[in-house]
Amino acid sequence: MFHAPIVPRARKRSRPAEASAPRREGVKFEDVRLYLVERKMGRSRRSFLTELARSKGFIVEDVLSDVVTHVVSEDSQASSLWAWLKGGPVKNLPVMHVLDISWFTDSMREGKPVAVETRHLIQVCVLQIRHNEATTPTPMSTVSQYACQRRTTTQNNNKIFTDAFEVLAESHEFNDMEGPCLAFRRAASVLKSLPWTVQNLRVTEDLPCLGEHSMCVIEEILQHGRSFEVEKILSDERYQILKLFTSVFGVGPKTAEKWYRRGLRSFSDVLAEPSIHLNRMQQSGFLHYGDISRAVSKAEAQALGNIIDEAVHAITPDAILTLTGGFRRGKDFGHDVDFIVTTPQLGKEERLLTSVIDRLKHQGILLYCEYQASTFDESKLPSHRFEAMDHFAKCFLILRLEDSQVDGGLQTAEEDRRGWRAVRVDLVSPPVDRYAFTLLGWSGSRQFERDLRRFARMERRMLLDNHALYDKTKKEFLAATTEKDIFAHLGLEYIEPWQRNA
Repeated sequence: MFHAPIVPRARKRSRPAEASAPRREGVKFEDVRLYLVERKMGRSRRSFLTELARSKGFIVEDVLSDVVTHVVSEDSQASSLWAWLKGGPVKNLPVMHVLDISWFTDSMREGKPVAVETRHLIQVCVLQIRHNEATTPTPMSTVSQYACQRRTTTQNNNKIFTDAFEVLAESHEFNDMEGPCLAFRRAASVLKSLPWTVQNLRVTEDLPCLGEHSMCVIEEILQHGRSFEVEKILSDERYQILKLFTSVFGVGPKTAEKWYRRGLRSFSDVLAEPSIHLNRMQQSGFLHYGDISRAVSKAEAQALGNIIDEAVHAITPDAILTLTGGFRRGKDFGHDVDFIVTTPQLGKEERLLTSVIDRLKHQGILLYCEYQASTFDESKLPSHRFEAMDHFAKCFLILRLEDSQVDGGLQTAEEDRRGWRAVRVDLVSPPVDRYAFTLLGWSGSRQFERDLRRFARMERRMLLDNHALYDKTKKEFLAATTEKDIFAHLGLEYIEPWQRNA
């Protein structure tokens, strides 16, 4: 790890003849000479920031040379920035401060060069194994790159790292950068499967899916107990606002970004803006935000299961109802409750959801409903595209759950005297011959399912989704009545639902 000296002032140096000569009028800080890296920043922004700094009494060099004391960059990718810097003519690089834009912003706000803190530094990540790590044994020699070949433990032993990766993944998702987002989610998934805690870099040597950026984050946390990059993201206004907006039912990253770009910074801003027309889902999301943004307990999920079970079997006595999602994977809390409902007879499931919706409405507990009719067409299988949603009939509901219906009562605030809360419930109704594929897909986790499909495609030349499993070599569909059948077709050991929290 490269460590620049943490001091606010640098020693004076004589200026070589080839150095640039920026304007000197009104210079207040002779010992500090800035260079703004144009890479990632852009020419016009660099020009604007240069003028801003000079107006506050800073010297800003137009050319990178040995007179520079502080290099400022908006390129937070340490490896590419340092490769570019080392490829230049500068000899005094080891004694220069290489800083991200936060140091510049802080200095402009204070009107003077602020002390360089560790959080400001863009540091070189040195991945060589240190001497004192060389004798540390590696706890596990081989870990699969596929989550469908790993079992997650009941306890996440590396939460400090996986939480950091989840923030980085979400930040890249907000920036519509799918590649880095998936990379961090895969890295988090690998660490979640480890039965031991990462205590040094040595033990990560042979782990898959840990790229240079992920390793830098791990090393920083090992050294400092935290990631300064993650802390910077968490304190960023745009990230905070997008996270707030996307917490509303029916609001995705693109809508949140659109609102943010229009200058909206709070729920009240959105609701007061006359040009914004919320759809029904978003209206319900705001109306019931206090309830549906709060976690659902296992006891509440079981109570909802009783309500749905009564409604389904009153309509079709031999119906099949199965709890899926996080609660099937053994989670104690979730954001919503998912169920699969079908019938033993093909075709009989087609009107089941609409009948269930009518019954819930008659009971007076249906607060919101969006029903999507089936668009499943067997002739269009197999699908060669990854689709997040299947084509079976489904409905997205918000139900009223009474305190008396929950074993131990509702999870509510002490001052909440209503005696009920709103909870999100999703129902999907596949034909019975697609039940196993739907159960596997809706059980999750998202990363487990993504890797399972990737394994099928890359290692078995098969196509798997919530509708079917297709063997491209034999050019035939493979039937399955249980999840175990699907694992067997793929040549995989069966993994229990509670071991799929990738």
